[in-house]
Amino acid sequence: MIDENQFLQKLNDAIDHNRITLPTLPEVALKVRDAVEREQSSANQIADIIASDAALSARLLQVANSPLYRGRVTIDNLQMAVARLGVRLVRSLVISLIMQQIFQATSDLLDAKFRQVWEESVEIAALSRVLAANTDHLDKEQAMLAGLIHNIGALPILAFAESHDELLEDAEELDRIIDALSPRIGQRILEMWDFPESLIRVPANFLNLDYTSEGEMDYVDIVLVARLESQMNDNGSIDATTLSQIPAFVKVGLEPEVNIIEIEGVADDIQNIEVMFIS
Repeated sequence: MIDENQFLQKLNDAIDHNRITLPTLPEVALKVRDAVEREQSSANQIADIIASDAALSARLLQVANSPLYRGRVTIDNLQMAVARLGVRLVRSLVISLIMQQIFQATSDLLDAKFRQVWEESVEIAALSRVLAANTDHLDKEQAMLAGLIHNIGALPILAFAESHDELLEDAEELDRIIDALSPRIGQRILEMWDFPESLIRVPANFLNLDYTSEGEMDYVDIVLVARLESQMNDNGSIDATTLSQIPAFVKVGLEPEVNIIEIEGVADDIQNIEVMFIS
């Protein structure tokens, strides 16, 4: 068994000396974020920024015309796409779409694991969006983004694992190391990206079932419940009594006996989100 503290120390040292590079937001994402934060930026100005990235432009049009967001008229230009979606949603979507590019393996050896982490993140994102949809103080698109980035700390761990044969040959040990270290590395990445504290708390606490938010439920609560719902869908191993004792589940207010995916319309929304991000 690998000593996780020694592994973390080596990983942090590799990051500090640029032997392992933390994922960075591309310039276009930074410009969109800054433009939205200035608030006076128009849809045309933001569309002009996105237009500098052909792949991102095409994907944003695809999202604007997806079943989740489409209107009666098909959109064929970025200005209309930004106007339909709204600048704040576009900011989250730009970062979200770039996340898919970040979740790419550097070798065939880890490709399956990278894809597994990404697909799990998309499922949590879809469930998080549904859970936040009926709240007054949380934004459902921000909740979707929280789900996508909740396990971003796994990325540099997987990259570093390529030089540790004992991890590559032991899937259970690799999963244990990811669970142990991903929260700290994920928090470090989002701090580097200058994300708001409300999202930085997500990777730092997504495995902490004792997490208790102050005041109303927050995005950590949403992601925690989304993960629990996902686990119930996968294996049904969590009983209602256990769920009723988890602070996040109580705060979100979902009945322990309710499987969210069985609520009318929810399965379709989740499928649409998963199709949007997994291609």
